[in-house]
Amino acid sequence: MLSICSVAIVLLTIAVILLIRAGFQKNKNQIYIYKPLSTTWVILIALIPLLFKQDMSVGYSIWIIVALLFSMGGDIALMFQEKAQAFRIGLLFFLITHILYAVAFSIFAGMNQQELPIIIVLGIIAAICYMYLYPGLGSMKISVLLYILTITYMLNRAIATQFSPNFSNRQAWLITIGAGLFYISDLILAINRFRISFQYNRISLAFYYSGQLLIALSTVL
Repeated sequence: MLSICSVAIVLLTIAVILLIRAGFQKNKNQIYIYKPLSTTWVILIALIPLLFKQDMSVGYSIWIIVALLFSMGGDIALMFQEKAQAFRIGLLFFLITHILYAVAFSIFAGMNQQELPIIIVLGIIAAICYMYLYPGLGSMKISVLLYILTITYMLNRAIATQFSPNFSNRQAWLITIGAGLFYISDLILAINRFRISFQYNRISLAFYYSGQLLIALSTVL
C-alpha cells in the first residue's frame, strides 16, 4: 500500500511542477490538463484506505474524499477566474471544501478547552487579513468575509486534532500542517487578486497541493 502511495506522490509532484511551469508560461492548454490531473492524484491517495479496506479510517476517508471532489470543482472553475462568475463559483466550491474539512475534523476530534487560545490567535489573524484585503474587495466584501471565517474555522478544527485521542500524533501533524499550507495558499491568491498582483503568485500552487496532499495522507498514515 505504501509503495502505491509513494508512486502517486511522485506522479503528483511531477504534475504540480508541470502545472506551475505552465502557469509561468501562461500555457492555458497545459493548465487545463495538469490542474485537474494534480487534484486527481490527491484524491487517489485519499482513496487508498478504501481500496485496501482499512476499517479504522473509512469514515474519515469518505469525508476527506468528498471535500477533495469539491476542491476539484473549485480548481476547474478557477482555471477561468478571469471571468467574475467563474471566480465566484470557484470560491463557493472551496467554501464547501473547507466546511467539509471542518466537519470531518470536528466529528473525529471533538471539542477541547485547550483550543480557546488558538481560537483567539486565529481570530486576530483573520481580522488582520480581512482588514488588509478590504480596500480592494469591492462587491465581494461579504463573500470574502464569509470565506475567511470559514477557512479560519477549518484551520482551528485541524489544530484541534492535536488534542484528540482519535488521531495519532502523525495524523494530527499532517492535518495541522496541511490545513496551514492551504490557508497560506488562499491568502496568496487573495492578495494577488484583491491587493497586489505579483508575478510569482503561482507559487501558491505549491502550498495548495502540499496542503491537500498532507490532509489526504492523514487518511493513509
